[in-house]
Amino acid sequence: MALWRLSEAVYGSPGSGGQKASKRLAALGRAIIYGVIAYGVLKYALGTGGPQSSDKQSVDLTATLLKYPGGKFLVIVIGLALIGGGIYLAYEAWKEKFRRDMELVQMRARTRRIVEWLGKFGGMARGAVFVTAGIFLVVAAVEAKPQQAKGVDSSLRTLATTPLGPWLLVLVAIGLIMFGVFSCRQAKWQRL
Repeated sequence: MALWRLSEAVYGSPGSGGQKASKRLAALGRAIIYGVIAYGVLKYALGTGGPQSSDKQSVDLTATLLKYPGGKFLVIVIGLALIGGGIYLAYEAWKEKFRRDMELVQMRARTRRIVEWLGKFGGMARGAVFVTAGIFLVVAAVEAKPQQAKGVDSSLRTLATTPLGPWLLVLVAIGLIMFGVFSCRQAKWQRL
């Protein structure tokens, strides 16, 4: 994924609008994120130490930012960006915008329906996780309590403590699995 996004940053993404600077910059940002994740997984696989939980990383980063002047504002902006990004991801999934970048004519009708279903509900689940993490960041900044900042893992654990409890967590887990399966299918039928 990191190499794919890096190639999009250098050469542009396939399909219409691939040469836009904003798309290339977004691809570079994704390449960096995937590279960091790959580095952590590689360290874990080699036995040189696993990656910290995203919860610990969020608290450390939030505490560091809150020490500086303007840090509270920056944490709020990051949280709002996560919330906005999550809403955008969920909206794009709901409207099935992913269809425009896929070769749907190559699929059988039943396969197409399954892929569209996976993309729609898996993408909405991914958006919900981003929104939840963003909310925790904003709350941590407003109350100036970095320990309330939560990463993805802690956000999911918090969902389990809501009145719907484990059912909500099961739905999000199924949605994220659906998104993973959709991503594999998307890679196969991506419009080039």
